[in-house]
Amino acid sequence: MPKSARRAYKSLTRQRQAHETRGRIVEATRQLLEAEGYAGMTVEAVARRAEVAVQTVYAVFGSKTGILAELLNQTTFGADYENTVRQTLEERDPEKRLRGAARIARQIHDAQRAGFDLLRGAGVVAPELARLEQERERIRYGREEAMIVSLREAKRLRPGLSSRAARDILWTLTGSDVYRMLVRERGCSSRKYQDWLADTLVQSLLIQS
Repeated sequence: MPKSARRAYKSLTRQRQAHETRGRIVEATRQLLEAEGYAGMTVEAVARRAEVAVQTVYAVFGSKTGILAELLNQTTFGADYENTVRQTLEERDPEKRLRGAARIARQIHDAQRAGFDLLRGAGVVAPELARLEQERERIRYGREEAMIVSLREAKRLRPGLSSRAARDILWTLTGSDVYRMLVRERGCSSRKYQDWLADTLVQSLLIQS
């Protein structure tokens, strides 16, 4: 086997091993949270359950917060999410794209609700939850840029609406606070939330044809 092929093979092997190690650590964390609560989810306990060295856990995630963030990432931004995003961005009609954005928001918040309920039930402290929520919002804001770019390229953004203002509107309306108020506090179903959000996004961002 040529040296370049051997190097490529070794690189792929290392990547697969790193991915598997990452997955074992996250799954060990989930199991410990469910069985022992946040207090029992020490880095040492995670390492023992995942059958890796403590130093490996720190090298991969840096801290307990880093592991929890990855746990939420896997819960929130999994294969279903990526498939919905791909289908939405492939839509040629801007209105259908925005209605897809409402579906994406519903998927995100439904998944995060389950993830955060797990963390709350495990006794994760409020400041830790707040930091994790802020990180989720930062990720969500970054990922919404592609939607605004696609609407502007289609020349369907409302006149006088800058890309930044449009992105802020999209981010605000699809945010967790709106979901919480409608679904958790007012008892709206997540399907009705999606329908309302889709109509509101279209009215707020698009030139009406």
